Amino acid sequence: VQLVESGGGLVQPGGSLRLSCAASGFTFGAYAMSWYRQAPGKERDRVATISSGGGSTNYADSVKGRFTISRDNAKNTGYLQMYSLKPEDTAVYYCFAFDSWGQGTQVTVSS
Repeated sequence: VQLVESGGGLVQPGGSLRLSCAASGFTFGAYAMSWYRQAPGKERDRVATISSGGGSTNYADSVKGRFTISRDNAKNTGYLQMYSLKPEDTAVYYCFAFDSWGQGTQVTVSS
């Protein structure tokens, strides 16, 4: 089982980024997927979850209206589109599925 995140980077406040999570080693389309994030010195918190088929999503209050989780089961890939980024969104972002974690991708929001 492998989950590989990509798409992180440095962005100015108000900017956008799209994270990707490429899955392999299991039937990706049979499982829900979540994005989590962990800022320095803080716990890892759930950001968003999407159902196996993509028809149901939910978000942490802190990102509602700014982030969109999606998936393409044909490509075994999940996404997190992030808009209107704030400095407090700075963290390492992880995808989670099939009881497995990716290695994380750093997102830094700073001017």
